[in-house]
Amino acid sequence: MITTVIIGMLCVHLLCFCVMFLLISTRLNGKKMGMEVLALGNLLLGLAYILQLLDGPTDWGVMSVASHTLTLSAPVAYVLGAMRFFDRPTPVVRPLLALAATYTVLQILVQSLLGSEARHAMLAGLCALLFLGMTVAVLYGRRTFASDLSVEMLVFAVLIGGICLLNAAKFVLIVEGGMAALDMSSSFQKVFYIYMSFLATVLPPCAVWLVLRRLTDELRSLAAHDPLTRLLNRRGLMDALEAHFRSRTAAPAYLLIVDIDHFKRINDTHGHNVGDLVLCRVAEVLKATARQGDLVCRLGGEEFVIIALDTDSVGVMQLAERTRAAIERSEVPGTSKSQLIRCTATIGVSDHFTSAQAFDEFLQQADAALYRGKTAGRNRVELGLGQQV
Repeated sequence: MITTVIIGMLCVHLLCFCVMFLLISTRLNGKKMGMEVLALGNLLLGLAYILQLLDGPTDWGVMSVASHTLTLSAPVAYVLGAMRFFDRPTPVVRPLLALAATYTVLQILVQSLLGSEARHAMLAGLCALLFLGMTVAVLYGRRTFASDLSVEMLVFAVLIGGICLLNAAKFVLIVEGGMAALDMSSSFQKVFYIYMSFLATVLPPCAVWLVLRRLTDELRSLAAHDPLTRLLNRRGLMDALEAHFRSRTAAPAYLLIVDIDHFKRINDTHGHNVGDLVLCRVAEVLKATARQGDLVCRLGGEEFVIIALDTDSVGVMQLAERTRAAIERSEVPGTSKSQLIRCTATIGVSDHFTSAQAFDEFLQQADAALYRGKTAGRNRVELGLGQQV
């Protein structure tokens, strides 16, 4: 009786959070972050437990087979939802239908050849393997694609690892003790479903937390980046500079200001859409030529800034000349297929500086060098006053 009540509460939790996930996914518009797939996983598992309650003690029948198929399909749906959350688009309906059809046939074969014990043991064993794989994937993600969610991933790994161990224990109990291990009044079944109810209560809010965390990170990223080129904007650049100079071992930085020559003429001749393409192409060139760790920013209009870190005066001049030459070689499609637009840039280089508060001073120094370069004919690198190579 107690276990039945626990399963009933578990069904309520799963179905309620299913509705909540669906509501959240509708608010996320185009990027649903896999919430609709997680809702499907909750629905499948909730239906599986409802069928288990309705089926009662029967060991073999349509509802029992359907319950087992839904039970195995639910964690697969969770995996697919997690993949979508981490920006790895994957189909959902076809894999789940293929799994359901395959496992249903497999159940019928095992039941016919080996009996109910083998069929129940198969479900427990496959669930244990599936949750083990999920635990390993979460721990791997903690060090790779989800390194920014290290603590959250560790919590998920512990929780998923717990249900993995319980399914493994259920498999062993069924193999050793037969169907008696599935007696709903047994201590093991009570512990198993209490833990499942605990997971159904804890994991959904954790998933919501991850969505909120992702949305917050995206808003912070949008606030720190230029919407056209996706380079850092001034705010993002200053935050990155402050973070760099907070380190006790931070090396001095050099500032390069890059200005596209005759950009107004490009806009007037080819239109602003082509002008935007030129800006994006130059941004790509700057990211490609900058060294790892350097900061690249669109300051505004056709002006860009590169902050060269961990280098010297010779290295920064080599970077500036390499950048100038790369921009000169770049091409952007014009208004017609046969038309290619080329542009050049003038670059002003400041002396080194050692604090984020000095940024504006050395920006002015680099801007003065840029102005001298423009006056001298453009498409050149000009040193700031005090800069020596």
